[in-house]
Amino acid sequence: MDATIEFAKLILPAAIVLYAMYLVVKSFLDKELQKHSLEVRGKSIETVLPNRLHAYERVCLFLERISPNNLIVRLNNGKYTAGEFQQIMLNEIREEYNHNVSQQVYMSDEAWDMVKSAKEDLIVMINDAASSLPKDSSNMDLSKLIFEKTIEKDSDPIQDALKAVKQEIRQTF
Repeated sequence: MDATIEFAKLILPAAIVLYAMYLVVKSFLDKELQKHSLEVRGKSIETVLPNRLHAYERVCLFLERISPNNLIVRLNNGKYTAGEFQQIMLNEIREEYNHNVSQQVYMSDEAWDMVKSAKEDLIVMINDAASSLPKDSSNMDLSKLIFEKTIEKDSDPIQDALKAVKQEIRQTF
């Protein structure tokens, strides 16, 4: 019995010291792991942040380029029929969109959905305007009708999407 008590006198303090060392080492390793995680995150932010800002810039440029005012002025040369001009505008919108579709990776789903919706709304408006014109109409007739439809709208989806993207940029940066 005395041997058991003497053994317990030796083992109990050793166990307490061993447990205390375990806690110290565990705390140290947790802090080091957290520090390493913050370093990796900081490096990741340094890499992703410029790409993300560039994506927002590209999407703003996309929205500006497909706005009816800019699109019509840029593509209209006065030699097309309304049907040809409709196809040229739709192709331009699709090319611009396809060129910038990868930018959605850096944006929120809500902002990207607004960008897509603005593009689709513009396509619908161009198609509606073209379908309401006679077959022999000129590109000037189509342009005028698109401008009229743009003015008649209560809100401009392209400008709304642009505002949403800019707001998201302000929140992020």
